[in-house]
Order: sequence, then structure tokens, then C-alpha cells
Amino acid sequence: MTESLPAVSRTAVGVAALRAYESNRPDRLFEDPYAAAFFEAGRSVLPEIGRDAPQAGLGELMYPQIVVRTRFFDDYLLEAGCAQVVLLAAGLDARAFRLAWPPGTRLFEIDLPEVLAFKDDVLAIQDASPSCERVVVPADLREDWATALRASGFDPAVPTAWLIEGLLIYLSYEDAERLLTTVGELSAPGSRVSFEHGTGGVPDSLVSRARATEDGESVTRLWRGGLGTSAPEWLAAHGWQPSTVTRAEAAAAFGRPSDDNATTDGFVTAVRQSSTLR
Repeated sequence: MTESLPAVSRTAVGVAALRAYESNRPDRLFEDPYAAAFFEAGRSVLPEIGRDAPQAGLGELMYPQIVVRTRFFDDYLLEAGCAQVVLLAAGLDARAFRLAWPPGTRLFEIDLPEVLAFKDDVLAIQDASPSCERVVVPADLREDWATALRASGFDPAVPTAWLIEGLLIYLSYEDAERLLTTVGELSAPGSRVSFEHGTGGVPDSLVSRARATEDGESVTRLWRGGLGTSAPEWLAAHGWQPSTVTRAEAAAAFGRPSDDNATTDGFVTAVRQSSTLR
């Protein structure tokens, strides 16, 4: 089942392991009852990861960032108040199943066909039922995914909450710009978007430490930086009103200590001001 997973998507198995570990903590920031099943189904691609603790090396290094990121985006989606939600590069995200969505919420998950097939196989074994209307959209974000999304019932006239989690760091500046331009074209006024920002959402210090870990090269060589630190300015120039929260600020709000003292790296959230790009 894991043989068909592309290289970038295989990192989602590692993230699932970290979410499973966090879910077992008494002071957990979130509960993901499906993360362990995703990890167990995909562990053949990451055999070095243990069951009961973050893996030494890259996993241990990324763990604080992943759990704060997960909780931040959980809160963002539920507080956005949009009846239409789109998860770009949804991967092994289980929010359609584990969050308490308001009645009438329609959630679209976009990712590669093989990733969504792997995910749905695991969810079927778990007899999982979504807590909202879940629409799976097999599509390659490097191609015409907007047409596939519309064909699946997405309505661009309805304000939408977009989530782009853990993706932009794998894109070049030009590809990230192209993706966000399409998001803007599909967003009615009042829509929202959120993603990591900074050095592709990963602090410079963390990038350096990740590259130095024994198992880090296989992942960090895929990182291309996205919009880097210019995301708020780019959004403001393209019809959005952005706001930012540093990772340290988010961690403090959740009661988690953080050794990340960066003043810019963290999360950006923006509200669509107009339906026409400036």
C-alpha cells in the first residue's frame, strides 16, 4: 500500500507518527485518533520511527513545530466560520473526522490520487465517519487542480477557509505564487487562507539543524522555500489582509515552552478583501 506514495507524501507518515505521540500525552494540544493507524499502515517507508516517542534526529527536532502547527490550524479552521473548507495537499490530515464542525460544513481534500487512496484505505479499516460533508478531490497541484475542485462541487461564490499546511516549503517562489494566485481567483470576499511563513515555514536555525541530523537530508533536500519571509507583503498586494503570529507566540498561548526565538517565522492568516487581484 505504501509503495506508490511519492517522496514528499511519505513525510506525512512521519508527521502522523508525531501526531500519534502527541495524542497520547495527558497534556495533549489535540487528539488525532487516526494518526497511529496512518503511521502503522505506512511505517514500512519509515522503519526507523518508534511507536512510543518521536524518532531521534529529524522527528525529535520537528516535533514541537508539528504539534503547535497542528493546534494552530485546528483553531484557525474552526474560528474561520466558513461553511466551505479546502485543504490543499491534504495528505494524512484527519480534520474532517476529528474536529467538531458546524452543521452544513463542506470540506474538500485535494491531493494526489495515490495519497488519497492510501488514506481512504486506512480510514475504511478504522470504520471512520466524517463529522462534516467530506469531498475528496484527486488532483496534482502542479496542474489544473482548480477545474477538478469546481467539478467536485466547490462554489467560488461562497466564502472559503483555505489551509495550506506543510506544503509551501516544498515549492519554489514561482510555484508558491502560482498556487496562491489560483487560491485568490477562487476566493469570494470574506474567504480566509492560512499557512506557515518565514523560511518556508521553517526557521533558519531549524533548517540548519535538520540538515545536520543523520536522517535529515532525505527530507531537507526537498525543501525549496516557498514565498520565504515575503508572504504577508505578497498577500497584501494581492487582495488579502494578512496578520501574523510567531511560532513562539503560538506555543506560549498553548502553554508549551519554545526554544524558537525567531521574530518572523510562524503563521500567516489572511482575509480576502476583494475578488479581483490588484
